[in-house]
Amino acid sequence: MTSVPMIPAAETAALTRRVTLYSVATAAVLVTLKVAAWLASGSVALLASAADSGLDLVASLITFFAVRYAVAPPDAEHRYGHGKAEGFASLMQAGLVFASAALIAREAVGDLMAPKPIQASGWAIAVMAVSVVLTFLLVTAQGRVLRQTSSVAVSGDRAHYAADLASNFIALAGIGAAAVFGAGRFDAVAALAIAALLLWGAVSVFREASGQLMDHELPDDVRARIVALMTEDRRLTDVHQLRTRASGPYVHMQMHVDLDPELTLEAAHQVIVEAEKRLLAEFPSADVIIHADPRGRAEPHGGAFAETKAAKSSAAET
Repeated sequence: MTSVPMIPAAETAALTRRVTLYSVATAAVLVTLKVAAWLASGSVALLASAADSGLDLVASLITFFAVRYAVAPPDAEHRYGHGKAEGFASLMQAGLVFASAALIAREAVGDLMAPKPIQASGWAIAVMAVSVVLTFLLVTAQGRVLRQTSSVAVSGDRAHYAADLASNFIALAGIGAAAVFGAGRFDAVAALAIAALLLWGAVSVFREASGQLMDHELPDDVRARIVALMTEDRRLTDVHQLRTRASGPYVHMQMHVDLDPELTLEAAHQVIVEAEKRLLAEFPSADVIIHADPRGRAEPHGGAFAETKAAKSSAAET
C-alpha cells in the first residue's frame, strides 16, 4: 500500500539522512566481522549471511544517496520534485535481495550435497550474536523514522534488515546445531532458510516500490480525509476527479470542486486558498492543485482523464 508522508519535507530529510548513515555504518561493520569469521570457520551459513550483508552495504549506500536526492526542491527540469528517487532506490534493493537469495541458495545446495565441518565455531557464533544485536538496533531506529516519514526507501531498507535479523537468528541456530551435533548439513539447511526468507522480503519491497513508481492512489481512508477537509467549508461541495500519489517525501493531490457560480473570482479564490491551508495543516509536504467548477453549470472537461457522467454512474453502481 502506498505510504503517506505526514511531516514537512525538511524534517523528513533530517530523519532519513541520520538513519541511512546508521544503516551504512552497521552494514560496513557486519561485513567486516562476518568475512573474518567465515574465513576462520568455513561456515556456509556464515558465508550466506556475509554475502547478504555485503549486498546490504550496497543497498544502504543506494538509499543513503537516494533520500538526499529525493528531498531536493523542484527545479526547471523536475517540476514535481525528485521524490521518486526513493522508489528507484527501493526497486534496486529488491533486485539486490533477489540476487543475494539466489547466490545463497546455490551455495547452500552445494554444501548440502557435500557438507563440510564447521571450524572455529565459537568465533562464528560470537559474530552472529553481535550481528543480531546491531541489526535489531538498526531495525528499531528505522521503525521510529518510518512512523514519522513513511519513506519508501527507508521502508525497503528496513524490510531488508528485518529479513536479515531473522536470517541471523537462523544462521546462529544452524551454526550452533552443526557445532553441537557435528553435522554440517544443519548449517546448509539454515542457509537455505535464509535464502527463502530473503526472497519473501524482496517481493514485499518490490511491491511497495512499484506502487509508488506507478503512481498508485493513496489509501481510501486518506482520500476520504482529504474530501472531509475540503468540505468543511459549506461553500465548497462535490469534490470530484480527486487524484493522489506519493513521491518520496512528498504527496501530490489534485481535484475539482463545485462552487456557487455567483461568487466573484476573488471570493472563489479565497475559498480555494483556505481549503489548501486546511490540507497543508494535515499534509505539510503536499503539492495541492484545486480546480473550481461553477455548481450546476460545468461541462465535462479534463481531456483523457475527465470524469464523465457515464463514469460517475458506473462508479456509483459498484
